[in-house]
Amino acid sequence: MDGNGRWAAERGLPRREGHRAGAESVRACVEACQELGVKWLTLYAFSSENWKRPATEVEALMLLLDKFLKDKTPELEERGVRLKAIGRLDMLPKRTRRHLEKTIERTADAKGMTLVLALSYGGREEIVDACKRIASQAKSGELEPEEIDNELFSENLYGPDIPDPDLLIRTSGEMRLSNFLLWQVSYSELVIVPKFWPDFDKTDLHDAVAEFTRRHRRFGKV
Repeated sequence: MDGNGRWAAERGLPRREGHRAGAESVRACVEACQELGVKWLTLYAFSSENWKRPATEVEALMLLLDKFLKDKTPELEERGVRLKAIGRLDMLPKRTRRHLEKTIERTADAKGMTLVLALSYGGREEIVDACKRIASQAKSGELEPEEIDNELFSENLYGPDIPDPDLLIRTSGEMRLSNFLLWQVSYSELVIVPKFWPDFDKTDLHDAVAEFTRRHRRFGKV
C-alpha cells in the first residue's frame, strides 16, 4: 500500500494525513474483497524498514493503527472478518500489541474472510527467523538436515497457515517487492497500479482481479 506520503505532499498536507486517508482505502479494499469472495487478504501495513522513519511519523502511524483497531473491530466482527498479524510484533509499542491481541481474539472465530496485517514485517527478516527456528530444531536433535524441504521451511514462517498469495498488487506505480513476502510470492501474479494508495478504491481492486483472471498460470509447466 504505497504512496500515502506522496499523496499528502501533492496536496500540501502533513504525511500523517496521507496515512489517515490510506486507512479509508483499507476499508474499501476489505469490502471489495468480500464482494468478490476473496478469502485471504494480506496488507503490508508497516515494514521493518519503516522504523527508520522520523519518530514523529512512526508514532503517528502507531496511533493510527491503534485507532483503526479500536474503531474497526466491531465492524470486522459484523462482517465476519478474522484478523491475523505477521512480523516481529514484539517490536510494536505495548499499547498497540494489546489492541492487536484484543482484536485478534475477538475475531478468532469469524468465518467470512481473513485479513492479515504485516506489521514490523520484512521478508528477509522472516526468512532469517525461520532459519533460526529450523537450526534450533536441528541442534536439539528434533530433525535431521536431510528433512529440511520447502514444506518444512514454510511451516516455520510467521504464518504457516496462511496460503501463498495468488495476486500481489503494488500501488503508486512502484516496480519492486520492497521486502514483502519474498518466500511466498514465488508464483504470485503481479499487478502494478499507478495510483497512490489513498486513491485506490473498489473499482481498482475489481480491475486488478479481472486482470488476474486473464492470466494463464503455468507454475513452470508448459
